[in-house]
Amino acid sequence: MKLENKKILITGADGFIGSHLTEKLVNKGCRVKAFIYYNSFNSWGWLDHAPEDIKTQVEIFAGDVRDPFGVSTAVEDCDVVFHLAALIAIPYSYHSPATYIDTNIKGTLNVMQAVRTHDIEKVVHTSTSEVYGSAQFVPITEEHPLQGQSPYSASKIGADQIAWSFFTSFDTPVATIRPFNTYGPRQSLRAVIPTLITQIATGNQKIKLGALSPTRDFNFVDDITEAFVKIAESDTTTGKTMNAGSNYEISIEDTAKTIARLMNKKIEIVSDEARLRPEKSEVNRLWADNRKIKEFTGWQPKYAGINGFEKGLEHCIEWYTDPDNLSLFKTDIYNI
Repeated sequence: MKLENKKILITGADGFIGSHLTEKLVNKGCRVKAFIYYNSFNSWGWLDHAPEDIKTQVEIFAGDVRDPFGVSTAVEDCDVVFHLAALIAIPYSYHSPATYIDTNIKGTLNVMQAVRTHDIEKVVHTSTSEVYGSAQFVPITEEHPLQGQSPYSASKIGADQIAWSFFTSFDTPVATIRPFNTYGPRQSLRAVIPTLITQIATGNQKIKLGALSPTRDFNFVDDITEAFVKIAESDTTTGKTMNAGSNYEISIEDTAKTIARLMNKKIEIVSDEARLRPEKSEVNRLWADNRKIKEFTGWQPKYAGINGFEKGLEHCIEWYTDPDNLSLFKTDIYNI
């Protein structure tokens, strides 16, 4: 299936990945309806900062995925749905877990029910590598056990199972993408790469971080949005879950050192207790096996390996150090 000229709903279009996916699909010639979180400020999130030629081609739908009636209204005239709307901050899930159940699990239920009701051609549900917990083996395949080591990851496991159940019960044409750690322009400072860059950019030499030894499989946002597109277009992905990862791992400490080197700055890393996860909740190792998504879609990450990672980091450094962009963030506090 080609997405050109399709009417496409993107839930979470106002977020980091969602806004990039919105731009990509508009540029592909899709008719995009952006489902954003309703608020009285009339903010479209990151879509407010999209190029004008993108914004003028997007239909905005303000709502809340927790409301089944609004979700059904949003879905009814669409051909394809990309479901990205979710609460994702792990520290926030420790003290407000019920909101994660309502948004991530019940929200996914609402999307799947609407997709089933309105006979949608394809829905791509967004998972996360956090559902694997600390790796029991690497690289992590889709058959790795699921471990809910935080309320966030537990809620995403529940959401994934809701999506899967609609495929097995009702033949709902759902595919699940499981992105590993995504980074790029517009990401919030709750994530490690933006917080590293912005701390350095604002003149700090003592950089506050949590645990340094965990490893992550980082993926530039352009690669991840392309994976969304490839999964939606493939006729062989329905009913399947696929890792979207670069098959490369690097520690948080080495990530910090790489960013400092690229920014030509000397730093001292300081452990900040507030940024540490509870010991049994920390995910110590994430490294994706990406053979399945390559087999079924032909997707290839362009920012793979250390060279690709540095190339992506350079894009981020350029974006976050732009004074206009840097001013959008509260860089002097710990963002959860």
